[in-house]
Amino acid sequence: MLDYGKEADRYDASRGGEPRAAAAAAAVLGLVPAGAGTLLDVACGTGLVTRRLAGRPGLRVTGVDAAYRMARMAADRLPGAVVLGDSRRLPFPDGSFDAVSTVWLLHLLSGPEETSGVVAECARVLRPGGVYVTTVDKAAAHDVRSDIDAVLAPRPVGLAVDRAEAVDAYAAEHGLAAAGRARFRGHGQGRSPRSTVDDLRRGWFTRIPPEGPMAERFAAGLAALPDQDVPRPDPRFGVRAYRKRP
Repeated sequence: MLDYGKEADRYDASRGGEPRAAAAAAAVLGLVPAGAGTLLDVACGTGLVTRRLAGRPGLRVTGVDAAYRMARMAADRLPGAVVLGDSRRLPFPDGSFDAVSTVWLLHLLSGPEETSGVVAECARVLRPGGVYVTTVDKAAAHDVRSDIDAVLAPRPVGLAVDRAEAVDAYAAEHGLAAAGRARFRGHGQGRSPRSTVDDLRRGWFTRIPPEGPMAERFAAGLAALPDQDVPRPDPRFGVRAYRKRP
């Protein structure tokens, strides 16, 4: 997994910046009931999305992240509203929030047990009737059937812990019922061959050792593609909402 402390300084610019944050926040807020007064944004990162969530009138937003440098940047954007904390052990009492969001978190977790545990924590801090909103199918969204995807097709791929049907099951296990879904465009996330080689070198593809022969083979295939710096189509990310049963 990437070191998100080290990634903090380049995170926003390398992941679509404000346009992607605006699209993500709009999708999340579209699934948060109008009467919600409090929202916890878990793994808030640099706070780019969190700040936009906090723009809804009447909604008091708190961010939490485990990476100090990420949380520090988020705190600069939302003074007094960001805390350092682990998504697996959220530092809040039961039933503290009307809504909880996890944007681009679940796909980073190690397996079903950890993912289910994070969903359980999000459910725990929700009040009865509250809504949990999360992105799903993160890796799959990046496959836009481009020439880059054709080169990468033979790579080893694990069963994604954030696939929608798995998240549905985790939610049901912890007293959350399906309450809606949305999609949004990942502005600026379309891959170019050269940027994909850079991702290989940084360990973005977790099942491809960045310095090994497998990475070299994929890098060579990507280097042979035309239009090395031309991004292919942007992904479209999925979002699902779940309501906590009374």
